Amino acid sequence: MNARRRTVLTAGAAALATGCGSSGDGGGDGDGSAAPATAPETTGSPHASGGELTRTSGVPVGGGKIFKDRKVVVTQPVAGDFKAFSAVCTHAGCIVASVADGTINCPCHGSRFSITDAAVEAGPAPRPLPAERITVEGDSIRLG
Repeated sequence: MNARRRTVLTAGAAALATGCGSSGDGGGDGDGSAAPATAPETTGSPHASGGELTRTSGVPVGGGKIFKDRKVVVTQPVAGDFKAFSAVCTHAGCIVASVADGTINCPCHGSRFSITDAAVEAGPAPRPLPAERITVEGDSIRLG
């Protein structure tokens, strides 16, 4: 019986992981709130460092921009202050889908993270999004 139970739990976990990883590009989180400030953007190769993510003008003040294929979100809480965090939710591994009203938003279970320090503002995420390293040179924002 234990072997059968493990198989069921493993299959359930695989289904959950698959469901969370297939959130697509849909922006909202289903709560009827305002449209996201930015849509996910796909450029470059995942986790490659050094390549330009975007121009500074591409990240709105008080908002952010998601680079889905690089699994990174770049925010600009105040003018000229750029931050970068993992775009992988710390709850179930979903990719965040929007940045709006001062938070980075996960569509899977409603977790919200601060654009300033990625602290959890609404769960069920158990911890903040990990910081990512970026370099801002002139008008260019690069990963790494």
